[in-house]
Amino acid sequence: MTATSRWRKLPLPLALSLILGGFAAAPRAQAPPPPAQQPPPPAAPQTSNQIIRRSADLVTTDVIVRDDKGTFLPDLTKSDFDVYEDGVKQNVVTFVLTHGGRVLGDTAAPPPPVQEGILLPAARPTTDASGRIFLIFVDDLHLDFRNTGRIRDLFKKIEKELVHEGDMFGIVSSGPSSIAIDMTYDRKRLDEAIGKIAGNGLKPSDIIDTPDGSQGPPEVRYRAHVAFSTVNEILKNLESVHNRRKAFIWVSNGYDFDPFAKARQQASNERNSPGTQTDGQAQMLPETDPFSNSQNNEFAAADLAVELAELTRSANRANATLYTIDPRGLVGGPDLDEKVDPTEWQDHIRETQTSLRVLAEQTGGLAVVNQNDFDKALKRIDAETSDYYVLGYYSSNPDPLKRRRQIEIRLSKQGKYNLNYRHEYVLKPRPAGSSTSK
Repeated sequence: MTATSRWRKLPLPLALSLILGGFAAAPRAQAPPPPAQQPPPPAAPQTSNQIIRRSADLVTTDVIVRDDKGTFLPDLTKSDFDVYEDGVKQNVVTFVLTHGGRVLGDTAAPPPPVQEGILLPAARPTTDASGRIFLIFVDDLHLDFRNTGRIRDLFKKIEKELVHEGDMFGIVSSGPSSIAIDMTYDRKRLDEAIGKIAGNGLKPSDIIDTPDGSQGPPEVRYRAHVAFSTVNEILKNLESVHNRRKAFIWVSNGYDFDPFAKARQQASNERNSPGTQTDGQAQMLPETDPFSNSQNNEFAAADLAVELAELTRSANRANATLYTIDPRGLVGGPDLDEKVDPTEWQDHIRETQTSLRVLAEQTGGLAVVNQNDFDKALKRIDAETSDYYVLGYYSSNPDPLKRRRQIEIRLSKQGKYNLNYRHEYVLKPRPAGSSTSK
């Protein structure tokens, strides 16, 4: 039983639903008596053709336009943009400009009424023009305890360089730090969260000394799945927020489903090999088990890639940009009390950093890994979340059943410009039996 067994049963979905999903509606008053039963309408004639039901969803994507000197262009209009989906030009129906973190132009269609308690805090005056939304995810299940002081210093930099007065933010942790701060404008809540942050990641010895399961180290996968399911639930709720660039700040050491494979195999052999008695001392015979769990963990890298891809699809559907930050900075060798082969250690570090890069690059964000200059990186994130356009359209894709859609944005304005935007999105899978009927 590991140290995390004490908090495994914490109701994370319940906490997330209170933070981001809203509250259940109050009980209704006594319902009026039901109307008189009407005879059923005549049944439609049966045909062999299938009826395809389609629903039109607003597709939004943010785009950053800079000139050849790297300066943001704040004077563009909706007519300056041409948006194509799978080569078909789309009609841009919503257009939002945010400059310096403030919404300066908003021609968005009237949004549906917002139910009280869903994601947004209490309504602010109509003059409020804040346009930045930050969701900060503290993955303390993948942060080193010995690095807690450095992690807290990083969050103090985030408070100073990134989250400004008027920005809306929320903070959620994956593990025993137990941080669950609702979306708020109160920056004092960030100080409250910083005091709670403590790393609770596994040490190399914790991974090596624990017997493998059917898919390798069971605790490694369990912790990753807790973190991924937490993020996925948040992203689903962020889909209800439109016409804003939603920055998801993900602080973690990264992910590796098959860490220290050789060391784990050696430890397994030592645990399972029979001993022989020589001169009064037990000697361990080397043994290779062809049915060992290391064989079953062969596709660990592919499994991790699949789960990361699904998270990036969820982020793109929510028009949320993932900014991943590794608080370890420049990583050297393992701690002196950890008996890990240097080559395996470097392979593990490379795999964890790659996972963070994938999450950021596939959503148009930035991965802050293998560097100690957090101030420079946070200033860049601040700039990218302060100046941008948000374009929205109702898809007129010629193939309504195609799930993966390619997006291309062009500028009709003459000149050399650099456009930064996400180039694709993936539709949600349709529930079984809901897309067609006889």
